[in-house]
Amino acid sequence: MPASDQRGEAARADAESLRLHARYRGKVQTMPKCPVNGLDDFNVWYSPGVAAPCREIRSNADAVYSYTNKGNCIAVVSDGSRVLGLGDIGPAAGLPVMEGKALLFKYLGGVDAVPLCLSVSDPESLIAVVRALEPSFGGINLEDIAQPKCFRILGALRDSMNIPVWHDDQQGSAAVAVAGLLNALRVVGKERGRVRIALIGMGAANYATYRLLKAVGVDPGSIVACDSTGILHRGRADIEARQPALDHKWRVCCETNADGIVGGIAETMRGADVCIAFTRSGPGIIAPEWVKAMAADAIVFASANPVPEIWPQDATNAGAAIVATGRGDFPNQVNNALVFPGIFRGVLDVRARAISDEMAIAAALELAGCVDENRLGRDHILPPLNDPMVAPRVAVATAMKAQEQGFARITLTRAALLVSASATIRAARQATETLMNAELIS
Repeated sequence: MPASDQRGEAARADAESLRLHARYRGKVQTMPKCPVNGLDDFNVWYSPGVAAPCREIRSNADAVYSYTNKGNCIAVVSDGSRVLGLGDIGPAAGLPVMEGKALLFKYLGGVDAVPLCLSVSDPESLIAVVRALEPSFGGINLEDIAQPKCFRILGALRDSMNIPVWHDDQQGSAAVAVAGLLNALRVVGKERGRVRIALIGMGAANYATYRLLKAVGVDPGSIVACDSTGILHRGRADIEARQPALDHKWRVCCETNADGIVGGIAETMRGADVCIAFTRSGPGIIAPEWVKAMAADAIVFASANPVPEIWPQDATNAGAAIVATGRGDFPNQVNNALVFPGIFRGVLDVRARAISDEMAIAAALELAGCVDENRLGRDHILPPLNDPMVAPRVAVATAMKAQEQGFARITLTRAALLVSASATIRAARQATETLMNAELIS
């Protein structure tokens, strides 16, 4: 598809999204999960009968998982300070994204998710609010929170809460990027330990990607990272002076760029085998001539949403062998939705207390393995979102790693986890289809 057609398709998608959002006034609602055959049922579901499970939970805190929906309910929390590639648009403007996230959690992972956009600006206030949510939720998905405060918020909440807390823009983005990269390298015949990787943007997503890349065997010295000021290296006094707020960036300065390259995005990409970009919404962030200067059989992940840093056709015309974006209307969608529904399905099924980087890596490796060997190719490095086995398989891989690391409250076999996850996800999809068939959703 020519780049001009890709631009036109994007504009048409925007217009259709506005039309349908206005029609339905949102994407999620609350529905009962218990039968209501008459008024007498409320004596069981509410007063006086509800006092019985309340007493049980008071005497045994873990009974909350047996008598309530806590074990299948998470909060999607944002302050709207870095929404998609749109920047600091505020909590109200971020609500459509959080509703969309809740929809994907339910339909793809069978997870009940509540979108919560908070009018707080400082990290300590957001931390306090989220901590107070713990009694009601089995997990917390942080979303679209600007860096560097997102690192402080995630770290504080993970250290102080007894339910899994994860920032999807960190571990989620990184997991799907690593999965896509591993398969892309297989397609072009390059080894992960012998490639040079350009990381464009050094915010939450690419810093987490950097951590996971190291963990799967990429040499940090062969990575060159670039932020809005320029390439990261030991001479970046501006970053060194702002520790500990920018401790993550200073670590990258010290560990990467063994050749001491300086400059901007053009110099970062020159000669690189791989470019992974998580910056602001484009196009024009990455120029075609910079792609031309990359190594042969180059891989370009232009991950900004809603518009990638470079249109895929422009990157292909410049010589890239494989191009991926976060969009579902172009080939090779490298999107968090491939991992977060399954990861939370897995951690909820074993009542995990945390989501570690090792769990994210297990999910990434499983996701990469979901692509049929006969279909793996330049336009097919990851499975599509509607592949029914992706979320259950990712859930099982995540849950097994949680048990291995001692984060799980309960122990289940691989077979039992697959049956449970598949049934829960299937029921969620069937519920939506039933409402559509009855024209309650039309």
